[in-house]
Amino acid sequence: MIATVCGVGYLRPAPGTWGSAVALPMAWVLHLLGGFPLLLVALIATFAKGWWATRVLTDGQTDHDPSEIVVDEVVGQWIALLPLSYAAWDRGIDILAMWPGWIAAFVLFRLFDIWKPLWVGTADRRGDALGVMLDDVIAGVFAAIGVLALAALAHGVLMG
Repeated sequence: MIATVCGVGYLRPAPGTWGSAVALPMAWVLHLLGGFPLLLVALIATFAKGWWATRVLTDGQTDHDPSEIVVDEVVGQWIALLPLSYAAWDRGIDILAMWPGWIAAFVLFRLFDIWKPLWVGTADRRGDALGVMLDDVIAGVFAAIGVLALAALAHGVLMG
């Protein structure tokens, strides 16, 4: 249930995209309930539970990263959304007013998760449960940096 995010990982096609998509409303609810701090705590706890569940599910299997495991996508997607959650929480902004950032976070995370540039691919090639989780963490960090860069461009250059 943890690794597949209550069965979302069995949806076809593109279970990773479904996992990322379900992460969006989950992040929104967490943000509404406790702002950035709750999303951050949930992210850390989900990483730990996801790492454990992935290890249990793949123990003794030849496939270290079966497509039905999507908890890693949830963690990575939440990382990509952290800049939005922090800004909304810090400035008292309705997080849904930042909808262009949500789209950017989703698209950039999926791009980096599928493309696997640099350290994303290195983590993926570890061939273990930690690698399953880390490649999405790194893809999420890349996406978060992209979200920040796009926000700076939009608000600093295009709006200035």
